[in-house]
Amino acid sequence: MRVAALREGDVLRVDGIALKAIYTPGHTDESFSFVLNPAKPEAVFSGDVLLIRGSGRTDFQGGNASRSWDSIVNKLFTLPDETALYPAHDYKGSTRSSIGEERRLNPRLAGKTEAQYIAIMESLDLPNPLLMDVAIPANLACGQ
Repeated sequence: MRVAALREGDVLRVDGIALKAIYTPGHTDESFSFVLNPAKPEAVFSGDVLLIRGSGRTDFQGGNASRSWDSIVNKLFTLPDETALYPAHDYKGSTRSSIGEERRLNPRLAGKTEAQYIAIMESLDLPNPLLMDVAIPANLACGQ
């Protein structure tokens, strides 16, 4: 069975729920976010590109700080302020934020230029995740 590729703007409909796909590369080259009820956005599931008071690292697996900035500022931050934000995970126990909160309070993004954001992302100097040599090939082969 061949599965059709997901494209930006596609709307997935399941049992009365509509999710609009938004291509949001930056953390990885394959990243998508999904907007719940795109006609009147209620929530966005941002994967790892936009986190609560942070953003996904951009230093491996096709990551790119400039593309991350574009995905966040020119795509996700165009959603209404009240749109709930649900990232894939959070390192401090938070489960929900909003687009408006992140636009105002995210220390990597609020009041920053693209150049400042890129400098922040390039200076993070994060350790490699555990089992990265196993996880990255598995992630890249997903769906193959």
